[in-house]
Amino acid sequence: MTHTLQMTRRTMLTGAAVAGALTPIIMSTVAHADEEVASAEAVRKPGAAVDLSKIARERIELVKPPFVHAHTQKAEGGPKIKEFTLTIQEKKMVLDKEGTEINAMTFDGSVPGPLMVVHQDDYVELTLVNPDTNTMQHNIDFHAATGGLGGGALTVVNPGESTVLRFKATKAGVFVYHCAPPGMVPWHVTSGMNGAIMVLPREGLTDGRGKPIVYDKVYYVGEQDFYVPRDADGKFKKFGSPGEAYEETVAVMKTLLPTHIVFNGAVGALTGENAMTAKVGETVLIVHSQANRDTRPHLIGGHGEYVWATGKFLNAPDTDQETWFIPGGTAGAAIYTFKQPGIYAYVNHNLIEAFELGAAAHFKVTGDWNDDLMTSIRAPSAT
Repeated sequence: MTHTLQMTRRTMLTGAAVAGALTPIIMSTVAHADEEVASAEAVRKPGAAVDLSKIARERIELVKPPFVHAHTQKAEGGPKIKEFTLTIQEKKMVLDKEGTEINAMTFDGSVPGPLMVVHQDDYVELTLVNPDTNTMQHNIDFHAATGGLGGGALTVVNPGESTVLRFKATKAGVFVYHCAPPGMVPWHVTSGMNGAIMVLPREGLTDGRGKPIVYDKVYYVGEQDFYVPRDADGKFKKFGSPGEAYEETVAVMKTLLPTHIVFNGAVGALTGENAMTAKVGETVLIVHSQANRDTRPHLIGGHGEYVWATGKFLNAPDTDQETWFIPGGTAGAAIYTFKQPGIYAYVNHNLIEAFELGAAAHFKVTGDWNDDLMTSIRAPSAT
């Protein structure tokens, strides 16, 4: 207990400027410490150890969203132990062209963190690293996992520490993961510390009636709400560290009014030169997560031909959706085969959030135009 409290004082919030913010965090840590120890011990001593020595291992290198590491859509052979590493990075990020800053907390330096892909009944073995250059305590909660606060009870790491967690991926679908330290869950999540994992059925995706669904590309869109404090003149404030920003950021968070709602960490992160690409005839799987708020994805000029709005692949997908609803704390998935070239806007169809706060992306699609699907009979002109 003494060590935990000292680490909290030393690493989580520093400087006299955050003295007021420190009290609730320390009190929360003290209040929950005994519960965490009891919970962790319960999960560490469940009974006889599982012998996985004969199961094949596969080391996977993660990539920055919206891209996704190489993987097979159907499982090859029996279940495997899939090894991943996530390194926590606390870093400043610029949210928009005005230079608005956030003291972000991230997995592997990106918002969202990388998408991990495994198959149902595989084992996920994650090494979580919190470098000594960080100032905060962190952990990880996998919505795909069973037990121990989704792994949060077993993965609390102070700066300079690392831990290894293994869980069996028993449920097929796309699931959120996020940081969930005691007393500070919303602050870490809305500072960017979330991502997703995709657990594919071993036989691959189907339409719910046995017809296989195969995709040519997969993109991962992580929607993020940020809450940036303003000064007396209404300008966004900048802070030297997460700790310095804590008290005022939490005050903005409690209004439930985000200052920015963005895809992949910043306004314009997936538009223009950063647009996702496809060709006419290519089938694209879009994985979309929102760890905190509800969202309504919509592909302008296209459709969700198959949609798992709550992301669970053993449920039959909805078909031919114009807009789909993903509850906060959930990842969803949608399939579309592009049929026309051009720029497709992919937005949160709360249009205020899309056009005013930043929740928009682009697909840049190349290929031949099909007049049968759409054509201009008469160009706009004076009548």
